[in-house]
Amino acid sequence: MKVVLANPRGFCAGVDRAIEIVERALARTDEPVYVRHEIVHNRRVVDDLRAKGAIFVDEPDQAPVSAQLIYSAHGVSPAVRTAAENRGLKTIDATCPLVTKVHKEVHRMRRAGLQIIMVGHAGHVEVEGTMGQAPGAMYLVEKAEDVERLEVQDPARLGCVTQTTLSVDDTLEIMKALKARFPNIELPRVDDICYATQNRQNAVKQLASLADLVLIVGAPASSNSSRLVEVATKLGVTSFLIAEANDIDPAWIEGLSCVGVSAGASTPEFLVAQVVERLCTLAGPDSQIESLPAIDEGMHFKLPDELRD
Repeated sequence: MKVVLANPRGFCAGVDRAIEIVERALARTDEPVYVRHEIVHNRRVVDDLRAKGAIFVDEPDQAPVSAQLIYSAHGVSPAVRTAAENRGLKTIDATCPLVTKVHKEVHRMRRAGLQIIMVGHAGHVEVEGTMGQAPGAMYLVEKAEDVERLEVQDPARLGCVTQTTLSVDDTLEIMKALKARFPNIELPRVDDICYATQNRQNAVKQLASLADLVLIVGAPASSNSSRLVEVATKLGVTSFLIAEANDIDPAWIEGLSCVGVSAGASTPEFLVAQVVERLCTLAGPDSQIESLPAIDEGMHFKLPDELRD
């Protein structure tokens, strides 16, 4: 059996930056370091940082007065920032710069007098943070069918932003529906979509053309990992989301000649390596490992000023 690895896969620049922020903050103080929500959506990453001393909380009021608090890569609302300020917390912002860019778009649209439709998944931390940039002035749609049921104050004064962990493919149908119902709506630019999400989905499309089965390594809470499963499935290839190597059912690979493996943007590479090792063990001595051509995504985000050497 052949195992083919997607490229790119796993950590993106925003995740690398967020993890490095927590690690540097821990290294620079003997005081407790608190993190609001999971820094990224991966249990193994969170457990590793917890073992190094990070303390994860849901809200600022769970951190002691004047403590250090790091915001996760998913971003936060102004209300959360105000709550942290009122508690005297020393905050470090690990929000992905691409999420920050969407927040700035929301503020620009509000200054222009627009109400805003957000395309995203209800309950996702990033969506909550972005919707909180303009409370009472934003509407959430998750699928094209939601557009027809949407009631807005002024159909002629609308803008649109998206959750960054979607992709152009994810949002195309919704954008068409929005434009058809609200011809004057200001739609997001293509470069507002997360480069990493789109690149990983493109790689899974390549895998689907080669493999009998596609395994995506990622956490159930990871939106972009779940979307990778959907991409392969829509192309007619069986696909499963697995958190780790032990999740693989040996029956899945019986009689298969090729299995593709990719990983969500918050999945560390060592988990991918363990999945590949287990697949090769199950397949036997004739197993082969190949990779799609390497791609340099060319992205690196600067650390906050207070953590730079």
